[in-house]
Amino acid sequence: QVRLVESGGGPVQAGDSLRLSCSTSGRAFSSDSMAWFRQPAGKEREFVAGISWSAGSTYYTNTVEGRFTISRDSAKNTMYLQMNSLEPKDTAVYYCAATQSPLAYLGGPAANFDSWGQGTQVTVSS
Repeated sequence: QVRLVESGGGPVQAGDSLRLSCSTSGRAFSSDSMAWFRQPAGKEREFVAGISWSAGSTYYTNTVEGRFTISRDSAKNTMYLQMNSLEPKDTAVYYCAATQSPLAYLGGPAANFDSWGQGTQVTVSS
């Protein structure tokens, strides 16, 4: 049983930065994919960024590329999302997700991920 716990969300002003963390337990990483998704209020969950746990390869949706950076610390079994130059449109609940599918980090979709955290709210005001 994989357990994912997000932290680091909160209210910020436009232009600020935040770093989200996703701590993991109960998994054996071989060729797993992990990712960050977000869900704005009243909208569908959308892919934000993904990482291959074994290779460290990353992938971003166009709207965050250049502003967000996904990374992982294998020793700590923790994934991160560094978010810079935040904009009001980044407001959403952010979820981390994991799957053993090795290529799922390349954009999802959400249905390809079978383990999810509880989410952390990020609110960006103008």
